[in-house]
Amino acid sequence: MMSTLKMVRPAVTLFALLTLVTGVVYPLVVAGVAQAVMPGKANGSVLQHNGQIVGSSLIGQHFEGPGYFWSRPSATGPMPNNGLASSGSNLGPLNPALQDAVKGRIAALKTIQPGQYGAVPADLVTASASGLDPHISPAAALYQVHRVAQARGLPEEEVIARVRRHTDTPLLFGEPVVNVLELNLDLAAS
Repeated sequence: MMSTLKMVRPAVTLFALLTLVTGVVYPLVVAGVAQAVMPGKANGSVLQHNGQIVGSSLIGQHFEGPGYFWSRPSATGPMPNNGLASSGSNLGPLNPALQDAVKGRIAALKTIQPGQYGAVPADLVTASASGLDPHISPAAALYQVHRVAQARGLPEEEVIARVRRHTDTPLLFGEPVVNVLELNLDLAAS
C-alpha cells in the first residue's frame, strides 16, 4: 500500500502543478500581455459609432438598403450572420439547391442594380465557410459602388476612394479584402 501511495503522489502533484501552470498561469500571462500590447484586438476588435458598440471587425453583419455595402450571404439561419449558429451550408458546387440559390441571388442583384452588366463577383452570391465572414473582395465592393453612391448622393470617385482606403492587402499570402462593417461605418460618419 505504501509503494502505491509513493507512485500516485508524484503523479497527482505533477497533474496539479501542470493544471495550475497551463490552466491558470499561462492564460493569465497571455491575456495580460495581449491587453498591454494590443488591447483592441484582445477585447474582440469591437467597433463603435457615436459612442455605441456596433459590432466587431471580425464578424460579418447583415446590411440592407441601397446606401450600404452588402456582406457575403450568410448560411446561418434563420437570422443572417448569427454568431451562435456559425456554419457553412455544406452544399457542394454541383448541388441543385446551391445552384438555384446562387442564380436567385444573381437575379436579385441584377434587378437591384440594373446598370451593372459585368459578372457578379462570386463572394456576393456564395456564403463563406463560417457564414460570418466580415470581408468581401475589392471586386465585390466595386460592384456595389454605383448603387451606394447613388443612394447616398456621393460622387462615385469618393466612394471608390473609401473602398480603396478600407482594402487590406495581406503581407505575404492571400487576396486583398474589404471589411464591410468598417467601410459602412466610414460612410455613416460622413
